[in-house]
Amino acid sequence: MIERIDVVLGKEEEIEQWMELVRKINAQFPGLKSEEEIEEHKKTVLTFMQRHEAFCVKSKDKIVGEILFSRTYNTICFLGVDKEYRRNGIARSLVLEAMVTMDQTKEITVTTYCEEDENGVAPRALYKKLGFVEGDQTEEFGYPCQILILHPSVSSKPKHGI
Repeated sequence: MIERIDVVLGKEEEIEQWMELVRKINAQFPGLKSEEEIEEHKKTVLTFMQRHEAFCVKSKDKIVGEILFSRTYNTICFLGVDKEYRRNGIARSLVLEAMVTMDQTKEITVTTYCEEDENGVAPRALYKKLGFVEGDQTEEFGYPCQILILHPSVSSKPKHGI
């Protein structure tokens, strides 16, 4: 259980701690199966951190949730929460914080699991609660996925605590 959810910028000096969580949850993510893929992801995370497009949530100085997003493409690129800390509002807080920094006058997108994929139950429920609707099906890292879209009319600036 986490007492308070504070979303903060991911810092380059915390990259090893960030990657600890990635390694803990990597089995759920296509494209993060091998150590080579994880090392490539680390480079990506550092780039997002440099652009201030990486947020995290900590519990007792341990990163328990993280999100990468792109202001350029108005998209959520990665969202992960430690299994021990799920169902505490961490993912929701991270998504809302990312949404606040994106262009609310344009569509916000995220690629997630398809409806029939058991890995997609929780993330799809979260995104749909926030107003995202189904878009095209696609493939990432050789894995079938679906794009979810938050249209501008729905994406008025979210307030924390919603």
